[in-house]
Amino acid sequence: MAPVLSRQTLNRALLSRQLLLSRARIPVHDAVAHLFGLQAQAPNPPYVALWNRLEDFAPGELSRLITDRRAVRIALMRSTIHLVTADDCLALRPVLAPALERGLAAAYGKQLTGLDLDAVAAHGRELVEAQPRTFAELGELLAQRFPGYDGGALAPVVRIRVPLVQVPPRGLWGSSGQAAHTSAESWLSAGLAVPSADDMVLRYLAAYGPASVRDVQAWAGVTRLKEVVERLRPRLLALRDEHGVELFDLPDAPRPEADVPAPVRLLGEFDSVLLSHADRTRIISDEHRKRIFTVNGIIRATVLIDGSVAGMWRMERERGRAVLAVEPFTEFTAADRDAVAEEGARLLAFAAADAAAHEVRIA
Repeated sequence: MAPVLSRQTLNRALLSRQLLLSRARIPVHDAVAHLFGLQAQAPNPPYVALWNRLEDFAPGELSRLITDRRAVRIALMRSTIHLVTADDCLALRPVLAPALERGLAAAYGKQLTGLDLDAVAAHGRELVEAQPRTFAELGELLAQRFPGYDGGALAPVVRIRVPLVQVPPRGLWGSSGQAAHTSAESWLSAGLAVPSADDMVLRYLAAYGPASVRDVQAWAGVTRLKEVVERLRPRLLALRDEHGVELFDLPDAPRPEADVPAPVRLLGEFDSVLLSHADRTRIISDEHRKRIFTVNGIIRATVLIDGSVAGMWRMERERGRAVLAVEPFTEFTAADRDAVAEEGARLLAFAAADAAAHEVRIA
């Protein structure tokens, strides 16, 4: 009979893998590789994610990885922009390509009827490798080559069929710029790897396990991974959750005891730890999830207390003053309020260093 893991034990395992039980002292590149994909729909969330996870994190270190082309921003899991290492970009994109292709057909199939998609992709590759392009520019140029088709539907063909990375200054700390794209092969001077779903599943478990097949599929946006997990079964540890769902894990991965203390953390928007399982109750209740996940696709910044989402926060500017406004979902204890205020002050010192004054407000 497979060992049963409580929800609290799963929580502590996840926090440990995600470097949220204690801040790690490892190079930024190693952290990005271990975390295996930082949600990056907006430029700053990866920096806040690493601030939560690394001791003495300096944002310039991540910016240098991007400018040195050792880390890139690219659409990967669930067709969402992630920040990953260059090696993981080249390895993950081929595994996810079929799922991305299905998403293209579902979203734009009717608008692309009768079109040679290979020709669109080939011309699009020429355009973005000649110079980085925004999607608006790319769509306009493609519409000139393929009259009668909307550029807003043509650009996604290139996005899906050509692995497009966003080039700096997009994604740099303290900088701004439109999202301009070129091909991963051109930017990294390397070809895509041979697809390996096995490696992807093992890397996922190292960062997010223990997990069910449905969890892995929810994270990747890929179906039919059961056969992959079955192929890997001899190398994995079989477990179960409190509801009898079969979970899998790496035998030597950390699984701390349920009573290990979990410090307060102020996760940024789109933090991957909230988006990487089909059953997310190990870190957020279904009730609180409705308040965090908005109808327009924004995942709000959250407060973790004892390892679980207990509120949300936002940063505001008031006449040169940076304010961290915290909204608890339940009544904080006095100790929790003090811990949130202390962590909030550290976050303001990191993210709003230019402000004349800082203030943490807990509703």
